[in-house]
Amino acid sequence: MHQHIEKLYLSAKKERKLIIGLMSGTSLDGLDIALCEVSGQGMDTHVEVVKFTTVDYDDDYKTRVKRVFAKRECDLEEVTLLNPWIGQLHGEMVAKTLASWGVAKELVDVIASHGQTIYHCPKNQHKRPEYGNATLQIGDSDHLAVTAGITTIADFRQKHIAAGGEGAPLAVYGDYLYFTSSSENRILLNMGGIANLTYLPKSADARAVFSSDIGPGNTIMDAYVQRYFAPLHYDKDAAIATKGTVSEGLLTALCDDAFFALGFPKTTGPEVFNLAYLAAAQARSNTQNLSHFDVMATLVQFSGLMIAKAINQCSEGLTDVAVYASGGGVHNPLLMDIILANCPALSEIKNTDSLGINPDAKEAVLFAILANECLSGGQQRFGNTEQGIPDITMGKISFAD
Repeated sequence: MHQHIEKLYLSAKKERKLIIGLMSGTSLDGLDIALCEVSGQGMDTHVEVVKFTTVDYDDDYKTRVKRVFAKRECDLEEVTLLNPWIGQLHGEMVAKTLASWGVAKELVDVIASHGQTIYHCPKNQHKRPEYGNATLQIGDSDHLAVTAGITTIADFRQKHIAAGGEGAPLAVYGDYLYFTSSSENRILLNMGGIANLTYLPKSADARAVFSSDIGPGNTIMDAYVQRYFAPLHYDKDAAIATKGTVSEGLLTALCDDAFFALGFPKTTGPEVFNLAYLAAAQARSNTQNLSHFDVMATLVQFSGLMIAKAINQCSEGLTDVAVYASGGGVHNPLLMDIILANCPALSEIKNTDSLGINPDAKEAVLFAILANECLSGGQQRFGNTEQGIPDITMGKISFAD
């Protein structure tokens, strides 16, 4: 047996593993690094976040990625060069972070790397019948593993597509295994660049679980701030949006898209919801002369209303639903207020802190759970591929030498 296979075998048998979960989202703000102690598997999974940090990306990283990010046409050479460059950079970030924590790399069983999404392309978006669903994350795991010196499990989304899914959202797997409760129906709401949710029935019936993208979370707002309020990268505490007034004409145009009429599950990305989408909505509503503050007020209202609509659809007919939020959107008080005001069945929206997981760390933790399932799980069955949740083991393994 090869020594690396033997080491993986021994890791898989461990009662407790140390797994580093990595998440680099569409907001391009930084690399989330979660050092997790994971025990059990399937519905018996337990996770403790030992350490967590976000390593901010510098302007050089953002500039390079934005040249190829969510663009139908870009420089293929640039994509080819960025793939190993990002993998190596993420490996360096992990190595430096472990050193700052005083944690030896030899103690870590595996890294679980999401990679950097640069294009998401489900069939409902590309509408080319000869092709299926597709998505692309770069940040090569071989380069990451060699640089960090730790076996890496990565590229999780491709298996999901191969088995009939759309490659997103993958949160459903970790959400179900870790957050399901017998005492309440739960909605796990994540608000990154794109907002998504997972519905978890208290019956724990895997066939009733579903996960879906909702539409824009912060993606258009962040892009607008970066264009018109530089050097700011986002609207901290909704300081910009609260100075504006919602334009009902623009809001109506923003909400008028076929995506919102699709049933769950569905996926989307910044390829659809971006500044071009905003410009088209302004042209249709003749609102090109709005102040930047009014545009921001309208954009946060747009995101909030679409998120609330999705929550209401999921919770219709249920009297005991609790919503737990995560992602950057939880730090936008105006967005949170809009969502709650438009969800009459809810008295509050909690964040995942109350479930023991830092809301900023949640996605990185979920990929650590997927890596644990790759090593030690594989027994859980959902039985609802039609809901976009195929029964699969995800992740490709890269050894460190």
